[in-house]
Amino acid sequence: MSDGTRAAVLGSPIAHSLSPVLHRAAYAELGLTDWTYGRFEVDEAALPGFLAGLAESGERWAGLSLTMPLKRAVIPLLDEISDTASAVEAVNTLVLTEDGRRVGDNTDIPGMVAALRERGVGRVGSAAVLGAGATASSALAALAQICDGEVTAYVRSETRAAEMRQWGERLGVAVRTAEWKDAAEALTAPLVISTTPAGTADALAAAVPQRPGTLFDVLYDPWPTALSSAWAGRGGAVVGGLDLLVHQAVLQVELMTGRGPAPLAAMRAAGEAALHRS
Repeated sequence: MSDGTRAAVLGSPIAHSLSPVLHRAAYAELGLTDWTYGRFEVDEAALPGFLAGLAESGERWAGLSLTMPLKRAVIPLLDEISDTASAVEAVNTLVLTEDGRRVGDNTDIPGMVAALRERGVGRVGSAAVLGAGATASSALAALAQICDGEVTAYVRSETRAAEMRQWGERLGVAVRTAEWKDAAEALTAPLVISTTPAGTADALAAAVPQRPGTLFDVLYDPWPTALSSAWAGRGGAVVGGLDLLVHQAVLQVELMTGRGPAPLAAMRAAGEAALHRS
């Protein structure tokens, strides 16, 4: 049994996760020498047993970071869920309280807002979203806070289009959907959020306008993407996946440790170094 406090990231696959690098850098800066942060391969079927095992271990667990495919699967296992996480039915942060309760939260959404604010994007009149997966719903939730007008979502199927419109209604965002074949039109928006898997948006690089606005590309490996390179080459502002990863991790550290502010600069430097090594 450990005398220290433990935290970890769970998901499947999980070997690529940068979360241990970021959280450990924060612990070092905050002087939390008895804190450790691990990484565990856990899928939906194994999650209930894993959580039960923590309670039985006798060790002090402060919290867990959750990645795919656990962000929705964990919800029935919680004692409490924040309004933010409930709004998008996605929990990426599980705080384990001293009295044994499981509290779910979502730091992706405020992390997106903070990453944009850091690059000078406080409010926009309209925006475009590329893709319609789980990250796209978080993007809509972030846009609900900063976008004054319509959001156009470019998707591959009518099923996905209907889902995005439903998310818009739920989150209070005016969402218009368009077909993926017209995705180049998205690039004229003042803010473009690309939530697609690696390689999906590469073909759009040739369509970047002469004076682009801001691109938020949620990928961080490989980086830069073809789209982000072309965007920066035209003088547009680029917010990357590492920006999102660091800002959401800052909030996780503060929630789990009760200490703040978390050391943003040290966490980003650690993440950049790890990506450079890979």
